[in-house]
Formats: sequence, C-alpha cells, structure tokens
Amino acid sequence: MKNSILFLAGIFLLTVAIFSGCQSSDKKVKNAEAKVQDAKKDLVDSKKNLYDIRLDTISNYEQFKIEAEKIILAQEDNINEIKDKLASEKKEINADYNKKLEELENKNNELKKKLEDYKDDGLDKWNGFKNEFNHDMNKLGKAFNDLTVENIK
Repeated sequence: MKNSILFLAGIFLLTVAIFSGCQSSDKKVKNAEAKVQDAKKDLVDSKKNLYDIRLDTISNYEQFKIEAEKIILAQEDNINEIKDKLASEKKEINADYNKKLEELENKNNELKKKLEDYKDDGLDKWNGFKNEFNHDMNKLGKAFNDLTVENIK
C-alpha cells in the first residue's frame, strides 16, 4: 500500500511537471510576437544610432576640413611672402631656397588635394585619415619652420 501511494504521488508530480512545462499555442504565439516586436525596436534603435554616428562623422569632417583649409591657405601665404623676400636676395642663395620652397608648395598642394578627394567611408577610416593628415600637416609645418629659421640665419 505504501508503495502504491508513493507510485501515485510520483506519477502525479511527473504529470504536474509536464503540464506546467508545456505552454498553450496561444501563449507561444504571444511570446514569439513579443520577441519580434523587441527585435524590430532594437533594429530601429540601431539604425538611428548609425544615422547619428554618420551625422557626427560628417560634421566632424566638415569642421576638420575648414580648419585644415585655413592652415593650408596660411602656409600658401607664407610661401608667397618668402618668395617675395627671396626675390631681393642674392641669386646663389635664392636657388636653394626656391627649390625647398617648391617642395613645400608641392606638399601643401598634395595635402589640399588629399583633403578635397576624401570620401566618407565610415568612422574607422575617418579616424585613420584624420591621424595621417594631421601627421603630414605637422611634418609640413615643421619643414616650413625649419626653412624659415634657415632663411633668417
């Protein structure tokens, strides 16, 4: 008798566990619909975030471009000023400086073209471009300063 009561209790517990683990088809459909709605909401949020990142990148690029163009124009003006000063100096010194000035002018024009030709290819490429461009710009500025220091001596 004791064994039959334990056997019936075990079957009862097993039956309760099976039925509690099963969901009705309506409940399964509702859960699936909720998951689809959550996925759609996540997709919309992701698209909005991507759009915002693109806008930030574009505005950063435009701001960077304006600042870089100002620097390039200032360097062009400095090159022209030095050329004017060299026109009044001795010809043998003048030739060396003219050659160096031409090199700097070509590098300045290359940077200007590089800036104009850049196309938006995403944040990673933008950061790489910006770092490389700043490095080249700093290198050109240092070469220009070295030239003017040599010119003053």
